[in-house]
Amino acid sequence: MYLGFAGTYTKKESKGIYSFLLDTKEEKIKAVKVAAEISNPTYVAISKDNQNLYSVAKDEDLGGVAAFKINQEAGNLEELNRKLSEGPSPCHVSVNGDRSVVLSANYHRGTVDAYSTLTDGSLQKLIDTVQHKGHGLDPQRQEKPHVHFAGFTPDEKYIVAVDLGTDKLVTYRLENGNLTENSTLTLRPGSGPRHITFHPNGRFAYIMTELSSEVIQLQYHSNTGSFEELQYISTIPDDFTENNQGSAIHITKDGKFVYAANRGHNSIALFRVDETSGNLTFVEHTSTEGDWPRDFVLDPTERFLVASNQNTGNLVLFKRDQQSGKLTYIQGNTTVPEVVCVKFIHE
Repeated sequence: MYLGFAGTYTKKESKGIYSFLLDTKEEKIKAVKVAAEISNPTYVAISKDNQNLYSVAKDEDLGGVAAFKINQEAGNLEELNRKLSEGPSPCHVSVNGDRSVVLSANYHRGTVDAYSTLTDGSLQKLIDTVQHKGHGLDPQRQEKPHVHFAGFTPDEKYIVAVDLGTDKLVTYRLENGNLTENSTLTLRPGSGPRHITFHPNGRFAYIMTELSSEVIQLQYHSNTGSFEELQYISTIPDDFTENNQGSAIHITKDGKFVYAANRGHNSIALFRVDETSGNLTFVEHTSTEGDWPRDFVLDPTERFLVASNQNTGNLVLFKRDQQSGKLTYIQGNTTVPEVVCVKFIHE
């Protein structure tokens, strides 16, 4: 039995962050309930020690990050505190391994924010903010910077920011309380990079693009904190001409498979990873059995995958073949209103 949490929008019916259980014996998601009432906690992150959960937070005209203590037995969250400031709320939040720094990416403001924490995991203060500048090719979606992801490199020497609005991947160093730009990689104009995931070997990384619906394979140079492009591969069929927006991307612990979600095509694309070159080969698409899959997560055993469909407000459970990577639909009737992000407690 594994405990999971789901972040949501609260524009209609949702109350905030939900918890659920994955019963791996019965192969079912169950016990869905409200874990914490909070406005628009669209993205959540769980600390490595499973003590704390951090979420995007909104309070009227203020936006920022909230910190919670996790009660695993009850499946509840106790809010510790929140740090908010004037303006829109972020779209992404992450935490480093020792739970000392929390990062948020703000799509609307075009900023990366770094917070320090106290020993109980509560937020101490905003350490620094970096304001991105520029624009991209698309006059509607790339009229200004839109930072969609801020996280740490595997060695945690650098912070990585993915900017959909400027088609840039920027790395920073956090030194003496300051975010200092380290390197910048400009990606294909109009691609709209959204999220990044790193290969377990630390040498490769994969970006999901929102606007061009592609996965970009990158070489990561850990000695310099810089990246270079190696491959672009589409996540949708060539004959699909309707609106599609790429969303989440995740890689298996063994580094053999990459999964990427498509909103519009409403599918998860499966790619096999070449163990030498890191290049991707497309395997198949699997329907998410709902509309607008905003995120998905592999359970701790990686024998299951849970996808979250925002517009239909349902979690969908798939069984995963660990040899082929292929997904088999099991259950799709689990309601979580306006669901966005899904995460499991770490093993």
